[in-house]
Amino acid sequence: MGANLDEKLESQHPSPEPVRWLGRDPLPADRLVRLEAPVHAPAEIATGLVQTTGDPADTGRGARTKWIAAAALIAIAIAAAVAWKILGSGAPGPALASRESIPLVTTVVPANKPITSTVTFTGTIAARYDMPIGIQGDPGRIVSVNVEAGDRVKRGQLMAKLDDTVLVPQVNRLAASLEQARAQSALSEAEYRRAKGVESAGALSTEEIEKRRAAAVTDAASVKVAAAMLAEAEARLERTRVVAPENGVVLTRKAEVGQTASPGGDPLFRLASGGEIEMRGQVAEQDLAGLKVNQTAQVYLTGVVKPFDGRVRLLGAVIDTQSRLGDIRIALKPDPALRPGAFARGSVITGNIARPILPQTAVLSDDKGTYVFVVNGKNQIERRGVTVSGTTSDGVIIAGGLSGTEHIVATAAGFLREGESVTVAPDTAGAPS
Repeated sequence: MGANLDEKLESQHPSPEPVRWLGRDPLPADRLVRLEAPVHAPAEIATGLVQTTGDPADTGRGARTKWIAAAALIAIAIAAAVAWKILGSGAPGPALASRESIPLVTTVVPANKPITSTVTFTGTIAARYDMPIGIQGDPGRIVSVNVEAGDRVKRGQLMAKLDDTVLVPQVNRLAASLEQARAQSALSEAEYRRAKGVESAGALSTEEIEKRRAAAVTDAASVKVAAAMLAEAEARLERTRVVAPENGVVLTRKAEVGQTASPGGDPLFRLASGGEIEMRGQVAEQDLAGLKVNQTAQVYLTGVVKPFDGRVRLLGAVIDTQSRLGDIRIALKPDPALRPGAFARGSVITGNIARPILPQTAVLSDDKGTYVFVVNGKNQIERRGVTVSGTTSDGVIIAGGLSGTEHIVATAAGFLREGESVTVAPDTAGAPS
């Protein structure tokens, strides 16, 4: 750069003009700023390479500040002019709402297909008649156990035995007392008959005859007392034998040799009377209406692939007010795999009903419930509330709300609104019913 920058700038632009601002009063002549160059880069202004022709007494820093301010005002004026030209020229563009186009939708008519209605539930395997077996007599020590859990027993079969070393002598003694009482009774009866035979001859007084009659009656009563005492002792002795009350299968065994058993304690055994097994479960309140006694059922066990056939034996008479569930019992055929206490899952076929089936994309839901969009005869969208009863590989099963002949928006229904006009795609177009 040369030392005399003003001379160089004047030689390049010999006829500079002072800058005037629109809408403002002209500045005094001594304060006019003369552009020495049409355009200067910001770097040149910042470095002080642009000079002004103001008051010679101004310092270089003041000149640079004025040039910076002037450049900023010019830039603002240019930007305002450009914006005014852009915004003010031409007619305004059309509103966004006026550009709306009618959506093109694909519809589907739900197919009515036979659906197998099935009620499923869970529960456990249990004995139909679970009989606890304990002792009924005096406490005693168990001296033998004759059965194990899982054994089949018959009515009257010995299952366990208590110590009877005290009761056996008592029974023997009372049996002897009974024999003695019977002999005495027979003697008294014979004497009374003889006295009665000589009564007409007057050999014995009436008083003596009455004494012999009373002795015979007393001895006969003694026989009955002895017999009753013997029967009691024999019953107590019999109760030392724990026997099966019915035919069945032993479910549990808690009796151990040496254990002291007492009435009212824990059962020594649990018996499945008759070996009958069933499943006990609970069914939802809304499903009980479709169930009936003797309906065919299938029961599945964990780890067993093959289901077990059964029938509904009993339906609960009440609904639990807390869980809203009712009881159900499924009678099953005896099988070694059906162990009481096992977890099971049951299902009952309640019937075959034709139901409309829709693709999953056609069924929507919100806080008001589940619904679909129907295209009516005017090609407008209508909201239709539906009830979903389940799903299959073909789609969603509609239990209520549709007749099966409507034209349903198949996809992207979430982008439509009720009452909106649509155009049905040609491959699915038709006169909606």
